[in-house]
Parts: sequence; structure tokens; C-alpha cells
Amino acid sequence: MSVVTNTTTIGAIDAPSRRNTELGLMAFAIGISVFAYANVGLAMDGELPSGMLGYGLGLILLGGVAHFVVRKFAPYADPLLLPLATLLNGLGLVLIWRLDQSPRLIQRAETLFGGFTPDAPKQLMYSAIGVALFVAVLLALKDHRILQRYTYISMVVALVLLIAPMFFPSVNGAKIWVSLGPFSIQPGEFAKIVIAVFFSGYLMVKRDALALASRRFMGLYLPRGRDLGPILVIWGLSILILVFETDLGTSLLFFGLFVIMLYVATERTSWIVFGLLMSAAGAVGVATFEPHVQSRVNAWADPFACYTSDTSGACEQIANAIMSFGSGGTLGTGWGQGNSDLIGFAANADFILSTVGEELGLAGMMAVLLIYGLIVERGVRTALAARDPFGKLLAIGLSGAFAIQVFVVAGGVMGLIPLTGMTMPFLAAGGSSVIANWALIGVLIRISDTARRPAPAPAPSSDAEMTQVVRP
Repeated sequence: MSVVTNTTTIGAIDAPSRRNTELGLMAFAIGISVFAYANVGLAMDGELPSGMLGYGLGLILLGGVAHFVVRKFAPYADPLLLPLATLLNGLGLVLIWRLDQSPRLIQRAETLFGGFTPDAPKQLMYSAIGVALFVAVLLALKDHRILQRYTYISMVVALVLLIAPMFFPSVNGAKIWVSLGPFSIQPGEFAKIVIAVFFSGYLMVKRDALALASRRFMGLYLPRGRDLGPILVIWGLSILILVFETDLGTSLLFFGLFVIMLYVATERTSWIVFGLLMSAAGAVGVATFEPHVQSRVNAWADPFACYTSDTSGACEQIANAIMSFGSGGTLGTGWGQGNSDLIGFAANADFILSTVGEELGLAGMMAVLLIYGLIVERGVRTALAARDPFGKLLAIGLSGAFAIQVFVVAGGVMGLIPLTGMTMPFLAAGGSSVIANWALIGVLIRISDTARRPAPAPAPSSDAEMTQVVRP
């Protein structure tokens, strides 16, 4: 009698990569953008725009490269993140090009600056740089957990990025830009990614201590006194940013991001309450003596009352934005048929949503906000699927930063909160914003690929062996 032992090999559970789904959605996103471009040309000039072919090919090239890299180096990533970002970027290029054709903006630029330079070609170049950074993130970052090694280095880098604008001249009353020769960058856009890395690494280590409560008051578990240190330090830094840079947007983003990640790490509602109270106290305190913040608050409270007396232009811009939303109605005036260019040069930056609200109406605004909501939802879904605590916190931090930025920009333009001066991700003109947000999407895709990737099965034990008895 001989005994033949066969050891079975149990492979990893197969999981669909969903790359073909992503490719189909990419084609749909690019098709919508090209259709919108053609619609603007037909509405304004009665013919297809001359640059339509170049725009379409450029968008196809950028989207195709991004999809190929994801298919090759992140095959199990979320299939919706890349098409949603591509759709927003494509529609943003259309909106910027539409405002470039405005005779009023062209005439105003020629009067003030002696000439007009269109922003759409520059935005397309910035988009290409953003996609290149997206590709670089996926190629260089093989595993998101590598970032955990640089927790405190990220803190130093974030502080440098946040403090650097203090040493440069203010632009429109706020110090948010760093000028490097003919180029200018907005460090706060990149700081939100680096800050999320630091908070993720820090809270992963300290979350147990921060979750402890000393007493209960009005249904809330109050944290211990010595554990309030981190939130007090972050609150103080956000106030300093607000005071010295008069940058309400970055201050809200910085502090709000920490509170969100602190709540997720500790599951203590008290941190949310403390965060909201401290944020409100700091903003009110600064608004009492900082003229730039006061003008923003006054413009928010009643933009029509200070329309003629305000010298900063905030009241005029917000008033025109509110009127553009009102004239849009439910379905809008149609592509290229609005008057949001009356807002001025900020129409393609801070106030680009006013063009969406007027020309696409309430339906178009809801569609755009739904796209943003889907990106945040896929980021939160990635956080839930991540297998490691650092990945969970990093995904929720990046999603939270994205959501806060959308809220403060949309809320400021619609008059829900004071204007912050930040830019709408992917839609608004600005190189720093589109480049940084493409990097953010790249990190989220890397985390989702790691989370969705099938885990290899453990080596079979002796119980998994099959023994077959062969009789002579």
C-alpha cells in the first residue's frame, strides 16, 4: 500500500477590478464635457467653437492616461472617483472658457490692464499638471501605509505651508499666495493633504487617550483636562492663520478637518460640540477687530445694504451672485446665456457656481453638488473598507477636507456663510486648486485599491491536506 499526499493550494478570493466600468464612465464624463463645450459655442455664436476638437482630444488624452495608470497600477481601486473628478474638471474648463468669451470681462481687462489673457488655456495646462501629479502619486505610493512613517515630518511641512504666505503681500485683503517669480501658488491647497497625513498618524496613536472621559454633563462625556491640549493647540493655530493671513477659508478647513478626524477616531460627540463652540468663538472674536473679516461678515449679513458703500467689492460680488441664482430659476437660462460675468474677474474663480446656478438653474446646481457628494461618499466608503486604522483615518480626513472646502465655498457664494475666498475644487480657475485636488484623488484611489484588493489566503495547514490511499 502506498500513500500519495496531495496538498491543495487555496488562492485568494477573486474580486472584480471594475476597470471596464470605470472606462465606460470616463467616456460618458468626457462626452458630457464635450457636449457642454459645443452647446456654449452654439448658444453664443451660432456655430461650433473652433477649439472644440483640440479640447476634446486633450480631455481624452488626459482621461485616457489617468485610466491606463489606474488600470495598470491600482486595478482594484474605486471605479467612480476618477470619472467624477474628470467630469468636474471638464465642466470647469467649459465654464472658464465660456466666461473668457464675455465681452464685458474682455473690455474691463483691456481698460484696467491694457489687454486680456484667457484663462481656459492656462487651466487646461494646470489640469495636465494635476493629472501628471495624480500619475506620480500612484507610481510612487505603492502602499499608503508608507505615509505613516512621515507623521511628524508632515506636521513640519504643513506648518511651513501654512505660515509661508505671511511673508508675502496680501491679495484682495488676504495673505494666501506665495509668489515665485512670475508664478504664484496657494500653499493652503496642498497643506490640507499633508495635514490629513499628520492627523491620521497622530490620532492613530493617541485615540485611546483622547477617547477617555472624566465626567458627564448634559448627556456629553467631557474629555479630561490634559487631553484638551491638542484641540487647544490646533484651535490656536487656526486663529493665528485667521489673524495674520485673514484667511477664513483655510482656518475653517484646518480646524474643521481636525475635529472631524478626532470624532471619527474617538467616537466622542463632545469633540464635535467643543469644536463648533471654539470655532464660533474664534471667528466672532477675530471679526470684532479685523477689517477684512468684518467686511466679509457685513457683506454676508446684508449685501444689498452695503452695495454702494463697501470699498472691498465683497457686497457687490455677493449681491450679483445672489441675483444670478435668482435669474436662473429651475432650469436656467441656458449655456452661454447668463450674465454672471457682471460679478467681475472672480466669476471664474470664487464665484464660478453663480454661472452654474444662472445658466443651468437649480437642476444644474443640484447635479453639480451631487457629483461632489458622490466623491465624498466614495471617500467615506473607502475609509469603511480600509483594513488598517491609518488608512481609515487618512481616507476620512481627505474626504472631510474635500467636503469642508465644497461647503465653505458653496455656502459663501450662496450667502449661507461669510465668503471665505477659497476655490471650488476642479471647477474654479486656479492652478494650485486643481493640481492639489488631483493629488488628493490619487491618494484616495491608492487607499481604495489597497482596501478592495483580495487578501492572499494563508498557507494551508496539515488539516487541509488530502490523503489518498492507493491499493496495489
